[in-house]
Amino acid sequence: MSIPSIIDTSRPTDLLLGLETKPEGSFLQRLPAEDWGFLLQAGLRSRVFARDEHLPTGPDDRNVYIIWDGVVRQDRFPLGDGDNVPIVTRFRAGGQLIGEAKLIEPDSAVLTKCLTRTVVIPCPARHFNVMLRRRNEIQLALLRSLEDRNRSDELVYTMVTRPPVERVSRLLAHLVDTAGVPDPQADVTVISGLGQKDIAVSLQAAVSTTENAIRTLRYHGIVEARYRRFIVHDVDALRHLAAGI
Repeated sequence: MSIPSIIDTSRPTDLLLGLETKPEGSFLQRLPAEDWGFLLQAGLRSRVFARDEHLPTGPDDRNVYIIWDGVVRQDRFPLGDGDNVPIVTRFRAGGQLIGEAKLIEPDSAVLTKCLTRTVVIPCPARHFNVMLRRRNEIQLALLRSLEDRNRSDELVYTMVTRPPVERVSRLLAHLVDTAGVPDPQADVTVISGLGQKDIAVSLQAAVSTTENAIRTLRYHGIVEARYRRFIVHDVDALRHLAAGI
């Protein structure tokens, strides 16, 4: 049983700090501080979800969610539920706005599981649409971040004809940029919350294929796999493999 989510006590002014640290191309990184402050004037508050808890992004929910911190896994089932039915899996992290389909289709749904402790800022989709019409920069930040995200998804998740080591390296390099936490003392970058099965599902690859690719990365001292955690020892080497060179 997951721990119920709690409301954070953060004041809106506390959330003005740290926009510049969000991943390149994310909604918050692209959003001018002035427009972020305008959004927060509506009294938005952060909400904390525990690891393995689900965000309420079902058909009855009417919010979009801005991820302030943490990593989530989103699953969609385009061919319906059932055994051996393809799942479209994506990972989203800090700075991203998720649930954007609610802005045009209120009954849309996606299964969203927190892979780490996750801090989100819910915003009613109806209210967010009003803000998009009033503030051109908010609209541009969202559209540009979604375009960046779509292009990244194409490179990371759809290159099914590329070698497994390249595909796994590409995804891990992407996660370094979007969800990785540097540890300066150990000179590594840590990606928390994901396991090898999560990687396999997202790439629509066999678990054994994914394990072999990660074993190769481990053999070369590039990546270390632990329980729901990847420790990247050599980011440059990982990017080199991700480029297919």
